[in-house]
Amino acid sequence: GVAAKMFRALANEKIAIESISTSEIVISALVRAADGERALRAVHGAFELDRATG
Repeated sequence: GVAAKMFRALANEKIAIESISTSEIVISALVRAADGERALRAVHGAFELDRATG
């Protein structure tokens, strides 16, 4: 599912998840500040959010 895809993207970059919180429509993962930008890029890449739109 969506959570597995997100966690796999972070694992592939060897980014440790410190904490996880979920609800029906939200998945949150806490990562170290030093990994923040890489984590964002990894998740965006996994969900193709980094593609140009238009």
